[in-house]
Amino acid sequence: MLQKGEPRVLTAVSLAAVVLVLAGLAVAVVHFHMPVKETYWALTPPVIAIALALITKEVYSSLFLGILTGAFLNAGFDLVGTLNQVFTGGLIKVLADKWNVGILIFLVILGMMVQLMNRAGGSAAFGRWASNHITTRKGAQLSTMVLGCLIFIDDYFNCLTVGSVMRPVTDKHMVSRAKLAYLIDSTAAPICIIAPISSWAAAVSGFVKGENGINLFVQAIPFNFYALLTIVMMILLITLNVDYGPMALHERNAMKGDLFTTGITKEAREDAEKTEETRGKVIDMLLPIVALIICCVIGMIYTGGFFEGTSFVESFANSDASVGLVLGSFVALLITVVFYLVRQVLPFASCMECLPEGFKQMVPAMLILSFAWSLKAMTDSLGAAKFVAGVVANSAGSLMNFLPCIIFLIAIGLAFATGTSWGTFGILIPIVVSCFQGTDHTMMIISISACMAGAVCGDHCSPISDTTIMSSAGAQCIHLNHVMTQLPYALTVAAVSFFAFLVAGFSKSAPISLCFGIVLLCLVLMAMLRRQRRMI
Repeated sequence: MLQKGEPRVLTAVSLAAVVLVLAGLAVAVVHFHMPVKETYWALTPPVIAIALALITKEVYSSLFLGILTGAFLNAGFDLVGTLNQVFTGGLIKVLADKWNVGILIFLVILGMMVQLMNRAGGSAAFGRWASNHITTRKGAQLSTMVLGCLIFIDDYFNCLTVGSVMRPVTDKHMVSRAKLAYLIDSTAAPICIIAPISSWAAAVSGFVKGENGINLFVQAIPFNFYALLTIVMMILLITLNVDYGPMALHERNAMKGDLFTTGITKEAREDAEKTEETRGKVIDMLLPIVALIICCVIGMIYTGGFFEGTSFVESFANSDASVGLVLGSFVALLITVVFYLVRQVLPFASCMECLPEGFKQMVPAMLILSFAWSLKAMTDSLGAAKFVAGVVANSAGSLMNFLPCIIFLIAIGLAFATGTSWGTFGILIPIVVSCFQGTDHTMMIISISACMAGAVCGDHCSPISDTTIMSSAGAQCIHLNHVMTQLPYALTVAAVSFFAFLVAGFSKSAPISLCFGIVLLCLVLMAMLRRQRRMI
């Protein structure tokens, strides 16, 4: 445990280390003309940001220092150029991107809908209904997992919807907010990456040139060991009642009534202080959620040309998820307001008061996302992607049977450093296709699965990942608490998946490799359970 004053010492030491690293880089770049672009130095900004976040437990300044490091490197340590890079090449650039703005608008609209449901009493009514039907902690956690699996259209949509629906239920059954955030995160990207009808399937298929992208995506599902084993992991953790690492402390404290361990979040406190209407009914939550799902699906296929004659599957493959989610969520917001006015559960003035409240609720997540996107922009401009692509391409010729597990590890590292799964797909999948296209179709499928699995794993582990940030927001959990409690679980599944990909590289059989992975994961968790019982 940290003693009083130790966090300040760690912060000071960490900042001093960053200053020394930057000073050394400045000397090397300016005086010795050392190249930084498309070299391992291009990974310096995310490494600094992630290390500072984990050490200091402060995410905003850590992300900004990572951005500043990237700006210094891009500008050759020129001060004026650095400021231009931070804002013009960073924050302003990412906030001018149509995709990013669409996601931020989607977040705001979801925040507004959550506020409306709370004010109308729909959330409280659902909590009362659930308390009569979900009577155990295991039931609350399994229900959260099942709902997350059912909302497979998009990971952003999943994170915030599952969080808003299940918070009252898990709170009643003393499930920690960190555990809720883990369940949300583990049913977001891992479910989307094995769902043929999702924004993720559309993105992956778009990176495959010269092949039927959706067909390859479907063939890759049985080999996506990280996603499949994450689902198995959740089931085993819940049914065996086993927790380890920092999560064990959070769950013990939750059983005593402290759902947060390190202090309640501002958003959760504001929710707790609000008095909800008691006349609300379960329909006041269900109808907005159902409307949101249906409208978002329609919005996505609309952007893909479904209403212009394109098939349903192709329209999903060609969809613009950012625009589709905005259109769908806005229509669902209108439906929700009209429904509440017709039912007379909320007057018009109260509905309008919920709009700025919903915006304020999403400000922390929006700020972290904006910083994370800016950090990615700095990393991209330094050529980190090309550096990693070169490493993968150079290793493709040798160790062919070991290539899936090697690609898996490289994808983890790249997604962890950049905080993006989709960016990792875009870099690695074209390389894999070019290496195996027309030579070994099965190995190409396994390697594509390794790209996707590693990208999702790195995304899970990274504190600068957008889905990790959204899962924290959905659970109203302190972000770094979610990162630190989820990390041991994600790394456990990653280690088992590595050996599963190793078996797949030699056997080229999905059933054999997956069964091996499930047995190994069960053995690991049984060992953790015995250790947990000895410590009690």
